[in-house]
Amino acid sequence: MQRRQFQVASVSSLGLLIVAAHRQAWALSLSDLSDKDATAGIRAALEKGALAAVGLLGKTDGFLGNPKVRIPLPGYLEDAAKLLKMTGQGPRVDELITGMNRAAEQAVPLGKDLLVGAVKSMSVTDAKNILGGGDNAVTQFFADKTRVPLGEKFLPVVTRTTEKVGLARSYNRVAERAAGLGLVKKEDANIERYVTGKSLDGLYTIIGEEERKIRQDPVGTGSALLKKVFGALK
Repeated sequence: MQRRQFQVASVSSLGLLIVAAHRQAWALSLSDLSDKDATAGIRAALEKGALAAVGLLGKTDGFLGNPKVRIPLPGYLEDAAKLLKMTGQGPRVDELITGMNRAAEQAVPLGKDLLVGAVKSMSVTDAKNILGGGDNAVTQFFADKTRVPLGEKFLPVVTRTTEKVGLARSYNRVAERAAGLGLVKKEDANIERYVTGKSLDGLYTIIGEEERKIRQDPVGTGSALLKKVFGALK
């Protein structure tokens, strides 16, 4: 009886040692990655994600047909639009919303070079922060590096597109008054800047989603480097 108990205890102890060893191996795997591998892996993943996001959003219905990034009227104006629809102005409201989203779809392709440039100039610290960061690490990186220059590139395109929509001309007047009453955020009171900001938000959101897909299935990318780097996080 004692011998059997000893054997069971030995097997259990061996099992615990094996589990502990595996855990230690995984715990060490991330820190064992060289700076070169970590940085190269993150660059590859982000470039892949950025190009995929531009491709998904920079086409007809890229924004309008995607509930995650579709640009609505802001705040109080969304409620006002419901009233306009009740008075037979529905087609004009729909035209405005469609125009805003079409503007975003036309602007996004202009961001490809800047996004890729930000990835290529990424530092080792940037890469490590993203690799060990949370769900918003990628979004934060791109926002910090590209939001201002991308906004400057997007704005003229957004302006040209929204100018073609009749109701857009009265948007700024109505939104400015609504902002004065605290019904609309000040930064949303100008349709061109509002759409530009939402275009960037949508772009970063989709890049983050694409990067998370790579994290979750690095093997599926077909890249040995991505498998090595993101496999270390499993």
